[in-house]
Amino acid sequence: MTPCQDTVIIEARNVSRQVTANGNIKKTVDNFSYAFHKGNIYNIIGPSGAGKTSFLRLLNRLDDPTEGKILYQNNRLESYQPTQLRKNISLIFQEPYLFPGTVGTNLEFCKSDCTQNEIKFHLERVGLNFQFSGKDVSELSVGEKQRVAIARSLILKPEVLLLDEPTAALDPTSSQTIERLLLSLIKEFCLTAIMVTHNPEQAKRMGGFTLLMVSGRLVEDGETAELLTNPKTESGQKYIRRELK
Repeated sequence: MTPCQDTVIIEARNVSRQVTANGNIKKTVDNFSYAFHKGNIYNIIGPSGAGKTSFLRLLNRLDDPTEGKILYQNNRLESYQPTQLRKNISLIFQEPYLFPGTVGTNLEFCKSDCTQNEIKFHLERVGLNFQFSGKDVSELSVGEKQRVAIARSLILKPEVLLLDEPTAALDPTSSQTIERLLLSLIKEFCLTAIMVTHNPEQAKRMGGFTLLMVSGRLVEDGETAELLTNPKTESGQKYIRRELK
């Protein structure tokens, strides 16, 4: 680990979230404990309905746990104002949501005092030239919109990127382009990335560490290459055989 990777940045301690649907009570996240270290990549995998996105939403208080606690920089998440917390822990969605208007106004919306040089810098970091700042977002491809969404997050200088299947709406070529971009940005800015993915091959390409969730529980974790080739648990073995439903 590099020096920045020795530091725990987010820690979940016995976290659960309970919801009621159609009169039935369900734990979407069940007694989840894990420490995320600064500057690392974490993939969260598991079958559909495992609670992956439900857990991710707890990390910047889009939802709150019903049990347990989550710490950010050793302080409980509730001690932070949600708006400030979401600048530090930024969530990028599966389908990029941009505000109506130009690319430039989208970046300015998040940081009203940002300069044209800042806009140019962050667009270039995601592989877009400065001319894109004047484009209307309705003219962009899905891949370009996702790049703008990433640039919009970066302009706030977050420490953590939460990524909810960020390439699910893209074709394979565009997906791998975004993956390479994310890997470059994570290294350049020493970001912590926590990414939900339904694709184990994507997790392998991203590397880092992988967490396997089943029925709201964290059932196995480890280095990505090891977990996805030689899992230690029965659930892990079923997952790589595609037997988990």
